[in-house]
Amino acid sequence: MTPKIIAFYLPQFHPIPENDVWWGKGFTDWSNVVKAKPLFRGHYRPHLPADLGFYDLRLAETRQAQADLARQYGVTRFSYYHYWFAGKRLLNRPFDEVLASGNPDFPSCLCWANENWTRIWDGGDRQVLMEQTYSEKDDLEHIRWLSHAFADLRYIRVENRPLFIVYRAHKLPDI
Repeated sequence: MTPKIIAFYLPQFHPIPENDVWWGKGFTDWSNVVKAKPLFRGHYRPHLPADLGFYDLRLAETRQAQADLARQYGVTRFSYYHYWFAGKRLLNRPFDEVLASGNPDFPSCLCWANENWTRIWDGGDRQVLMEQTYSEKDDLEHIRWLSHAFADLRYIRVENRPLFIVYRAHKLPDI
């Protein structure tokens, strides 16, 4: 059997209203890429984008170019980071547009980044901007939303079951 290589797909490369409030108008992760500084001698920073440049994930052409580039280098699937906060979704536009349009025709799944959204990207819980909470009612709402994604013919399945990755499964109160 040929191995299936899944690349994690970070949807932070387009502006959203919440980031405009939290970080300033037009903020994307490109803002952080360009201001990166070397931390020690020989540390190569910033790593600037090559083939696709400073792309914008709101563009269908960008998403297609990413899938084409992935295929060229043996990546066969994407796992899109999925942000769900008690029914509030963030950075969802790229995946939503892929689902709605059918393009690119590239297998994918979701990885729920189920942690607080904080001002400091260290995995801690200081300076929380969007809190991750859990409830049975919200779980059911989340599952209802996920069922639409799972129904897509491109959605990755393992033994005929949709592959859904939970970033921090140990955080779930009653898995």
